[in-house]
Amino acid sequence: MVLQDQELSLRNAVSVSEAGLQAIHAGSNQIDMSPLKAVDSSAVAVMLAWQRQAQSSNQALQFVGVPASLMSLISLYGLTEFFDLVEATSFERH
Repeated sequence: MVLQDQELSLRNAVSVSEAGLQAIHAGSNQIDMSPLKAVDSSAVAVMLAWQRQAQSSNQALQFVGVPASLMSLISLYGLTEFFDLVEATSFERH
């Protein structure tokens, strides 16, 4: 699944979360976050919900194209090891 929005914040967290949950339920095992330009702590909460959904379905979930600003938040909350992350600088979209 590729995120469609350039922002993941409190303003759109519910709709983005629902889209991701549906994609995971349909079998998606990767979320491309490279379109994101702006994030707040809501993005981490959404990622946690997605990760929990994947785990409850015994699926591996990878987040690719994670922007530096979101990586910083994830690190701040001590969740780096909880997610399979590929930073935006390491990820090229094909």
